[in-house]
Amino acid sequence: MPEPASTALTAPRFALGAGAADYDAAIERAREDEWANRLFARDVRLWSSDQRVGEAIAERLGWLDAPAHFAERIAGLEGFGDAVVDEGYETVVVAGMGGSSLAPDVLGRTFGNLEGYLTLRILDSTDPAYVAATLDDLDPLRTLVIIASKSGTTTEPNAFLAYAWARAEAALEQVPHHRYEGPGAYFAAITDPGRSAEVIAHHDDFREVFINPPDIGGRYSALTYVGLVPASLIGIDLDALLASASAMLGACREPDPALNPGVSLGLAIGTLAKAGRDKLTFLADDELAAFGAWVEQLIAESTGKHGVGIVPVDLEPIGSADAYGPDRAFVRVSMAGTDGGGRATLASALEAAGHPVIRIELADPIDLGAEFVRWEVATAIAGAVLGIDPFDQPNVEEAKQLTRDVLDAVGKGQRGADPAGTPAAEPIAGGDGLTLHGDAALRLTAGNGDVIGELARHLARRRSNAYLCLQAFIAPTPGRDEAVARIRAMLRDRTGRATTAGYGPRFLHSTGQLHKGGAPIGWFLQLTADHPTDVAIPDWPYTFGQLIDAQAAGDFAAIESHDLPILRVHLGSDPDAGLAALERALVAALDASTEA
Repeated sequence: MPEPASTALTAPRFALGAGAADYDAAIERAREDEWANRLFARDVRLWSSDQRVGEAIAERLGWLDAPAHFAERIAGLEGFGDAVVDEGYETVVVAGMGGSSLAPDVLGRTFGNLEGYLTLRILDSTDPAYVAATLDDLDPLRTLVIIASKSGTTTEPNAFLAYAWARAEAALEQVPHHRYEGPGAYFAAITDPGRSAEVIAHHDDFREVFINPPDIGGRYSALTYVGLVPASLIGIDLDALLASASAMLGACREPDPALNPGVSLGLAIGTLAKAGRDKLTFLADDELAAFGAWVEQLIAESTGKHGVGIVPVDLEPIGSADAYGPDRAFVRVSMAGTDGGGRATLASALEAAGHPVIRIELADPIDLGAEFVRWEVATAIAGAVLGIDPFDQPNVEEAKQLTRDVLDAVGKGQRGADPAGTPAAEPIAGGDGLTLHGDAALRLTAGNGDVIGELARHLARRRSNAYLCLQAFIAPTPGRDEAVARIRAMLRDRTGRATTAGYGPRFLHSTGQLHKGGAPIGWFLQLTADHPTDVAIPDWPYTFGQLIDAQAAGDFAAIESHDLPILRVHLGSDPDAGLAALERALVAALDASTEA
């Protein structure tokens, strides 16, 4: 039987099982109420009848114009990229968080290093070991650092700027004759107009400051300067990327929601979530695996609020069909002509078992331009289905403020915090190199003080429809990716629950909103570590180690304040050994729970 045509510009292929009736009803409602037409007419009543909310939404719909707006700027972007290449730069580092770093990361990981262009690195972790590993082996005088911050006030990119600027200054001092008078030539910024640009240190000296339209939110900014400036530097064909996006945008104007590539997807994931299939699990080909992190942020931050939300499950190792619970829905994202390393077979088995499966096939990697648009439209429509405003993030500030409180104490030289930044409190257990700190519910109830016993107590607090979330405030490495993946697979297979994972603080700008504002079903395991070699932030009152510790403490307190179960596991000075010890302890804790 011939392979079905690519869905690059058509509706996905749906096999929704028991969810088909709800989807069909949503299609009829969207058809009668002209949702597609109203989206492109900027009718804010799709999401809210509240005038104040509507006014705020109206100021966040510029992404609908992004492909056309930036198509007119391709020549300038290519000229910028060519000039940087011609001047001998070798590497571009995007220093940003969340929406400011994920799209460049997707493009870099998908298209790789193209001959004759710059190599891309992403700096989106404040772990001192990661900051050093990202920057310290680079020649500052052959490196362009892009500070990406919509507000201009985001702590992390400003800390990265302070560190990278000092490195460039020091390098220039070692060169008696150099092309540029100051470090500014080695920096660019992507931000919003007005104060956002003005508050970035040294902005007047930067090689270039790219000003984005202010009516585009960070997570909807993939096809703005945020994604396109790095794309120009690594050699991606901007004409083809934006042509793909424009074609999808045109297809999403289709008034029949059943035929609309983005509206149909949004109706499907929204109705499935309302029916309890709220763990949207991505089965993406290896060639497209990076795309999941961008979609994860878009969905989690847009839909996770007011006690509802869609939980995106990205990079969970594949298992057998019987490993997945009845709260799952699946999205199979594939490249034409590939078998997906067993994912296609799994998708068929899941469909046969009654799970909803949505299939999207790309004809070429450049179709990512279209997929950015499809998922932006789908997420906006899913917000309408769920009855929430998909363009705000009411809970993001909580952890930030609690982080600032910890950092203020550090800046004033106050004591009373443990090495990982939590308010001073006795650990509830320790052993095998691990130290456990519990939330109030664990601290105030009787435990046995044993690592395995306390993990078992924490595991017993998961809800029947929970997702199990690992929050790793440690430097990412391939080995740690593998260790976290093993732990996720083991937890999923032993508990039947969906698992998610993220490195801190990057996930605070991604799934953090969902954790606090979404359905109160999260179960959290926070991982921290010592910093044997810390890194100073020049002219700041604290180090990168103190910063990431404060961010972990702030997020712990924010989750605890929502009465959600969270346990910190401090991995000591060797995170790799700590992860291995944690994996052993979790197996033993699950065994103990089974025996009990």
